[in-house]
Amino acid sequence: MRHNLNVDSKMETTENKIENQESTSISFEEFLESSPPSNTKDVTKIIDTERDLRGELNFYIRRPEIQLHCSEVTCNGIRFFRPADKYSQRIKVKEPLLIFLKFICSNCQKTTRTFALSIVLKSENGNGAIYKFGENPPFGPPTSPKLINMIGPYRDIFLKGRRCENQGLGIGAFVYYRRVVETQKNRILTEIIKVAEKYGVTSEKLKLLNVATEEIQFSKSIDIVKDAIPQVLLINGYNPLMLLHTALSKGLHELSDEDCLEIASSIRIVLGELSDRISQALKDEVELKHALNNLNKLNSKS
Repeated sequence: MRHNLNVDSKMETTENKIENQESTSISFEEFLESSPPSNTKDVTKIIDTERDLRGELNFYIRRPEIQLHCSEVTCNGIRFFRPADKYSQRIKVKEPLLIFLKFICSNCQKTTRTFALSIVLKSENGNGAIYKFGENPPFGPPTSPKLINMIGPYRDIFLKGRRCENQGLGIGAFVYYRRVVETQKNRILTEIIKVAEKYGVTSEKLKLLNVATEEIQFSKSIDIVKDAIPQVLLINGYNPLMLLHTALSKGLHELSDEDCLEIASSIRIVLGELSDRISQALKDEVELKHALNNLNKLNSKS
């Protein structure tokens, strides 16, 4: 009786382990869509099966339909990506396979995404482990063209930080983002001044914004304009430049890599929101002028 209880207990433990393993696994689609490079994941349903003329069961890498962002002008959003070729590579259980998988946007038929993977099929049920070496274009949500325009010549430095952030390299991302913000502060301030002039801020505030562009030290220039930012550019009531200054004032020696990653992500989000608000504010002015010109033309004809 005691023996049976032990067997039952062991079977229950084994079943629990299997259930836990399955619960931590992700689908092949989810792995391709959301797993960053330099990562190994337990993945389900990796294969398709097919019997040959001799009746032997063969395993082939499944080529799923996935959803990714397409940056093509006609798309500019999440679209379905389908396999770019019909060939499916064969794989054997417990034999590592190095493979490139290429997908193409089903909408524009132009944008492609290629994945470099190492796949180990663990069993005939289709589950295994996949390591992602990388992908092209690089992993991660697209960077707004408005943000790229705002930071100008430091685009490549920013994108290096973005790649570090995508790969979980917090210190690297923090250092690159800090370099972008501190060296391009005048370019950012110039865009803010354009908005300030459009929205008619007081001459005193406008003077402070211009004085800040002449200040070499980043912290001092931000302190000068702490109360001079146009209301339309505030983020939930906060001065975005003060938010950036607070984040960048942290010393690397005070932070863990995880802390740096979290702060770096916040810096990127605030920069993106600021660039969007600047772009929208200036765009509204362009649209208003265009509308006024059209109405004036109508008046002149009548």
